Amino acid sequence: MLAVLVLGVAGAGAWIYGELNGNIHAADVDGRIGGDRPTNLSPGSRNVLVVGSDSRAGGNAGYGKGLETMQSDTLMVLHVAADREWATVVSLPRDSWVPIPACERGDGSVSAPHRFKINESFAIGGSSGDVATAAACTIKTVERNTGLRIDHFVSVDFQGFKGMVNALDGIEVCPETAIRDKKARLDLEAGCQTVKDEDALGYVRTRYSVGDGSDLGRIGRQQEFLEALAAKAQQTLTSPADLYGFLDSATSSLTTDRALAGIKPLAALAAEVKGIPADRLTFLTVPNYAREADVPSDRANVVWQYPQAADLFDALARDRETDKEDLAAASANPVHARSVTVRVLNGTGTAGRAAEVAEELRALGYTVTGTGNAPAPAERTAVRHPAGLEEHARVLTSRLDGVAAEPAASEGGRTLTLVVGADYPGTV
Repeated sequence: MLAVLVLGVAGAGAWIYGELNGNIHAADVDGRIGGDRPTNLSPGSRNVLVVGSDSRAGGNAGYGKGLETMQSDTLMVLHVAADREWATVVSLPRDSWVPIPACERGDGSVSAPHRFKINESFAIGGSSGDVATAAACTIKTVERNTGLRIDHFVSVDFQGFKGMVNALDGIEVCPETAIRDKKARLDLEAGCQTVKDEDALGYVRTRYSVGDGSDLGRIGRQQEFLEALAAKAQQTLTSPADLYGFLDSATSSLTTDRALAGIKPLAALAAEVKGIPADRLTFLTVPNYAREADVPSDRANVVWQYPQAADLFDALARDRETDKEDLAAASANPVHARSVTVRVLNGTGTAGRAAEVAEELRALGYTVTGTGNAPAPAERTAVRHPAGLEEHARVLTSRLDGVAAEPAASEGGRTLTLVVGADYPGTV
């Protein structure tokens, strides 16, 4: 939305152009991500990682204390199709329980790979206050879990968001019930009203006092609010003078990778996406369910739903448009990992390999019934399933890159067999 609006600055004079251009902070991200990145399967398309920064430094200090590192409050991936005919924004819940790779902390140390909430990646990289290392760790984590090659990174903090809303004289929201949330510093009556400044920020940040108190409800409100903000901006900001206050707030709180850090590259991106019809700009949330279904002791996090999450990211990686209603229908009845029972057989010849893989699967919530040795060495990893368990097999193979499922007519019951071969890719 910012990139589209910035086109209006072209006729505003060189001094405005220069001032706004100087507001944008550049982060040297590329040199910190490292190798082993996903292959770009759709040259010409773009994947932009968007982070709403929850840093409590400077003007944001009033929103909470006790946080020693940078935080990410919102995480989205914008995919712009190669033909510029459509675009999709995928929200990644901050409470998503995912693998986080080893990352530089910014102080010379390196974190160990582990599983945790996805937003921790920004805090790990940002432990020294460096946005570049925070962004690099977040990009590595998103690429590791989605298979998407991230081309650009954008971060906007609280103050910039408030400034954009205030420049539009607020945005109308229509809560069905009153909202009282001390953490979000929000006190709203029910019904339609215009919010700005602290109330606007509180509305998109509130979580525990609305609906079921989950991050998923907050994501829905954020998506609706951003759509309303974009629509109002396009309707009301029609002159360079109107644009200036909006863009000054936005660019002052904006950090991007070096390739995108400037009015010209943002305008170039805007020119590419400006003509996308509104009905082909789709807002989605990665399919997910409460992790409690797999790990009863965890009532705080969500896990991505497979194979639907893998199918969504594979489609974007191959530049194929996803229909929101089709995705919702496919995700309506999740097969929880805990309901998938697996026997793990070692076909590598390396002692203890089956036990290692079994531990990986248990960490993901799968029910492992036992381990053993395969009857013969296996070069390729395979999942074998009894008749009727094709969907269970897909839930497992969608987390094992390049591993195929095959029927095993001689094996009955409700248990899959994972034969670990020399090419075992590890789990997503």
